[in-house]
Amino acid sequence: MNDSDNTAPFDAKALLATLPDEPGVYRMHDAGGDVLYVGKAKDLKKRVSSYFQKTAQSPRIALMLKQVARVDITATRSEAEALILENTLIKRLAPKYNILFRDDKSYPYIKLTGDAFPRLAFHRGGFDKNSRYFGPYPSSGAVRESLQLLQKTFLLRTCENAVFNHRSRPCLLHQIKRCKAPCVGLISNDAYAADVRLAELFLSGRHSEVIERLSSAMQKAAESLEFEEAAALRDQVRALQAVLHRQYVSSTGEEDADIIAAVAMPEGFCVNLAMVRGGLHLGDRAHFPHGVDDCDAAEGLLAFIDQHYLDHPAPARLIFNHDVTLASAAVFEGAGKKTVVGLPRNERERAWLEMAENNARLAIDARRHAASGARLRLDALRDALDLSDPPMRIECFDISHTQGEGTVASCVVCVAGAMKKSEYRRFNISGIQPGDDYAAMRQDLTRRYEKVATGEAVAPDLILIDGGKGQLGIAHSVLAELGLQHLASIGVAKGEGRRPGLETLLVGQSAEPVKLPANHPALHLIQEIRDEAHRFAIMGRIGPTRRRNLLAHFGGLQGVAAATVEDLCRVEGISRALAEVIHHELH
Repeated sequence: MNDSDNTAPFDAKALLATLPDEPGVYRMHDAGGDVLYVGKAKDLKKRVSSYFQKTAQSPRIALMLKQVARVDITATRSEAEALILENTLIKRLAPKYNILFRDDKSYPYIKLTGDAFPRLAFHRGGFDKNSRYFGPYPSSGAVRESLQLLQKTFLLRTCENAVFNHRSRPCLLHQIKRCKAPCVGLISNDAYAADVRLAELFLSGRHSEVIERLSSAMQKAAESLEFEEAAALRDQVRALQAVLHRQYVSSTGEEDADIIAAVAMPEGFCVNLAMVRGGLHLGDRAHFPHGVDDCDAAEGLLAFIDQHYLDHPAPARLIFNHDVTLASAAVFEGAGKKTVVGLPRNERERAWLEMAENNARLAIDARRHAASGARLRLDALRDALDLSDPPMRIECFDISHTQGEGTVASCVVCVAGAMKKSEYRRFNISGIQPGDDYAAMRQDLTRRYEKVATGEAVAPDLILIDGGKGQLGIAHSVLAELGLQHLASIGVAKGEGRRPGLETLLVGQSAEPVKLPANHPALHLIQEIRDEAHRFAIMGRIGPTRRRNLLAHFGGLQGVAAATVEDLCRVEGISRALAEVIHHELH
């Protein structure tokens, strides 16, 4: 008799008779014990009962209920406690039928340092107590636009301390009127502190007060016949007014608000989060749930609110396109800050919400087009390599070192044609002769695929090795030793002068070369994955502090790749020798 014969049918009535009228969390399991769904409830009896008493469930929930074999509950002291436990379990267990959004804590901020002459900077990551932070912003582009305005208007420094502390003459930014050169004493501490205070007021949304102060100072300067100073203040006022006036929705207030629009279409589901700070619309960001495309819009909206605002502070006003006000109340309990939530109340809020909904629809459409493009490249790769199916999971390996020392191996992962950064891995290589790339590759591949051989990790459909016949031969040897020789692997040999489009693909045990045209979609995908592995390995070798300094200075990896050797040398901790290595490896 098999397991299914021993499994009694699920008795919903018996379960409901035991449920308490208390807040808590419930977990629905299938016959194999896997968690299908985790939910929270203000009243466990009412909430769980609703699943088995309703006849009109969504297709997703109806399919889940057919698989339920057991329901476990955990009672809590409050709905707010249940919310926290629910989110913890969802992130840890990743149940198949939950709507799970990416745990994205990387929203960018503007940072104003605590130095004697504070510095304006782009910031991601943790906060330090000596600096002030303004945000979050929905995108790095929104931060950079604000930084450019602040720099142009208040002329605060943006250079790193390593540069600031060693200047003997004003830099180019002073010459083009973007900095008052405090580094060489061209502005007093008090005058600079006054500019910093105005910048803080503006970042805090007190735009009218800033413009009034500048206008008053301009009038005083003109009355004192200090016409050059008056003209400079006039330009500051005009710059700020131009930004305030170009907002697409007129706003006389200086409120902070998040506008959250959930849109469900046949092509997919999206929650678009738009941010208004100090009355200025800063832009928006589209969020897509993992593995769920057919959920109800209100249900998806509530899932996003529950997950997002446990990690991010809520502004004074939240505007939704579905009325989930009561259902989301537990998120804001005990937050210590009054947040007004609900549907739009006036024409301005309705205009904000309409734009957020439209941008959600555009994001769904853009994602659909991107998915079709990714599928085309995967199909082309299947045909080029004569694979039985498109390689939905591709892993690529690269080795990086500095003159044989500090060897680091990287593994990057591409799933369904898109890079999946959460699964990237680095391996510090030890116990080998300096510069022995073959030994490094063997150690790297062995450590990665031992887990596949033991069933602890998922197997890829295709393995890319950045290298020629020697490196690919090592890969074949390792896979054979682990009993994984059935996994497809190819070598990506660099072309002459490392020029893109001239790569040779080495396929199969005989390492038969395949040359694809430079415009071939399969080659483009391989290049993208190979370049990502290369860059990921290099950034690992630089070290966390230097890596953080580089990314902060240039605003991301693309900025680092675009920098010259001289640009790289200006970053704290980057010597000319290291700058030359970084530049060489990224080009």
